[in-house]
Amino acid sequence: MPITRREIIKTGLAVGTALSMPTILRAQTSQADARTVRWVSFNITVYDPIISVDAGYHAYQIYDTLFALDSKLVPQPQMVGKWVLSEDKKTYTFQLREGLTFHDGSPVTAADCVASIRRWSQVDEGGKLIMARAKDISKQDAKTFTITLNEPLSLLIPLLASSSGYYLAIMREKDASRPATEQVNSNIGSGPFKFNNALARPGVSFTYDRNEQYIPRQEPADGYAGGKVAKVDRVVWQVIADKQTAVAALQAGEVDFVATPPSDLYPLIESDPSLALENVNESGRVMFVSMNFLQPPFDNVKARQAMLHLIDQEAIMLAAGFDPKYVRPIKSIFGNSTAYSNDENTGWYKKGGDQEKAKKLFQEAGYTGEKVVILQSTDWPPASKAAEYLAFTLRKIGVNAELAPSDWGGVAKRRANKGPIEDGGWNMYINDWTDAEFGNPISMPVLRANGADAFYGWPKNDEYEVLRARWVKVETLEERKALAREMQHLAWDSVSTSTLMLGQFFEPIARRKSLTGLVHFQSAYWPMWNMQKVSA
Repeated sequence: MPITRREIIKTGLAVGTALSMPTILRAQTSQADARTVRWVSFNITVYDPIISVDAGYHAYQIYDTLFALDSKLVPQPQMVGKWVLSEDKKTYTFQLREGLTFHDGSPVTAADCVASIRRWSQVDEGGKLIMARAKDISKQDAKTFTITLNEPLSLLIPLLASSSGYYLAIMREKDASRPATEQVNSNIGSGPFKFNNALARPGVSFTYDRNEQYIPRQEPADGYAGGKVAKVDRVVWQVIADKQTAVAALQAGEVDFVATPPSDLYPLIESDPSLALENVNESGRVMFVSMNFLQPPFDNVKARQAMLHLIDQEAIMLAAGFDPKYVRPIKSIFGNSTAYSNDENTGWYKKGGDQEKAKKLFQEAGYTGEKVVILQSTDWPPASKAAEYLAFTLRKIGVNAELAPSDWGGVAKRRANKGPIEDGGWNMYINDWTDAEFGNPISMPVLRANGADAFYGWPKNDEYEVLRARWVKVETLEERKALAREMQHLAWDSVSTSTLMLGQFFEPIARRKSLTGLVHFQSAYWPMWNMQKVSA
């Protein structure tokens, strides 16, 4: 009987676990330390959540925020103790709750909050909207500040609480007063964990210690809201690039949590009585292709429409390496899990795709064999494999597709180039985002179609943008659902956002069964609070 790749991996792990473990991990591990959690995730290269949305994974642990979303995506006060809205609905007054202190011992003040909001609003779309309508944001006393608007904005509290876009981390005023383009590296927040700068070893490990001075809210933990109770003394965030080695460490009890185990190893993990897979991001993620609207062939709407018909979502997600149990097709620009997901104008979707229709549309676009460059992130295996399959499918219908391989850093740098291919430009690249965040077209970068200010690819559709601007003015859920259908109809007609859907996928984390209490939410971030270690 032929041996499959999965069986090779499974056998190799079973017999080679001890040999595959680095000595340094065995030396660091103390089985007697029941209040230290060791988890494996990616390397942290940026600490400041205003510089990069990816820094949110780090920032959520050490910085607190004014409002947070509960498990039903309803904003709840977090650092705010109470707030009131004036009769004319233009002035919001916020009072901080008692006992808030930064990790350096200084009290959290209204001035810190004002400075943090102003810095956040320079980069976050929701923050920009608030500032465009703000008459004044100022402190009233040590614990009280106000946001006064020129006109009512019913979405103000949801925008302050949003987990889409950039995290509104409340920093010390002296840190938040720095330009939004200048990174804050002090790592002093007021959240339930402190960052241990002395033990930081970039590329190897980062250490977070319980903030003994933190006073959690009295409400039970609920999503990202409620009491953020640190139930362990220390979390060591370890960087293990090789996923097989990371899972071997989990089997050996030398780490407690692996963020994104490869799907090839799911059967191995599920068969181990001491391990479990857990889907903590309940909304999953959406993998999509962004096309460059500034350069041919995708400056032509026919070529963009061709891509809609070409994509075989099931095939490309399998080619990417995802387990079929954890994959769903996706047809709405508002994702699968949001209140605004809908089936408007989705007649283009066909299981298996429609290569003949795609080929015809490329011909109608006047395509004559120009090179189509697909940026390929080689250090993100699913996206790398999906890019290879995408190129293969394009070549089958006569498109001159060429892969441009690099690590994600290279992709991130090159995607900012608006120039032609001969000047280092690009045509397509693959990205992903948490599904739940597609329900917020104000903060969600890839749901903008405002040209030069849009997400990479720079789509432009003025009619769509008029509809998107109405989002903040409608008052009810039903009105927004109707508006979402209008927006989606336009978006798919001209393929006018940065999201050509490839599919929804779920990536369970792997943990030892002795680690419990992980926070579940419709977001990609993994909070350290609430989790604890119990006797196996």
